[in-house]
Amino acid sequence: MSEHKIVLTWKKQTESFAYKDYNREHQWDFGNGLIVNASSAPEFLGNPDCADPERAFAAALSSCHMLFFVAICSKKRLTVIDYVDHATAYLEKDTHGERVISKVVLKPQVTFAEDVEIERQAIEKIHHQAHKKCFLAKSVTSEVKVEPVL
Repeated sequence: MSEHKIVLTWKKQTESFAYKDYNREHQWDFGNGLIVNASSAPEFLGNPDCADPERAFAAALSSCHMLFFVAICSKKRLTVIDYVDHATAYLEKDTHGERVISKVVLKPQVTFAEDVEIERQAIEKIHHQAHKKCFLAKSVTSEVKVEPVL
């Protein structure tokens, strides 16, 4: 149906290539001038001022969920004026002792326009629908939980 390309660029910037010495900073080029400075997470000797793959994973899932949630609300004529999600990806060891993102917890808080009357149960249903439609949530083996802040 569609392709979604990026260009990842990394260059050695240290004299030593020992594990604890080499630089982790790199760039994700999304095209059209959008470049994100990335690194490994600080726990893995990365730069805390850069995006890291684990947080990017949580951000991508959060973004996908939000886009479907807002689309569903738009089609139902439920005007959303603000959406904030405090998402967390959990890096843990699996049954083989390998590190994996075992789960991502989304904690979206949605503010609707003043004239929108909607019950908690209806909001939860829309979150459930958005979760079921999210391309990314359907594509990963990690558990993705949605815990709306209502």
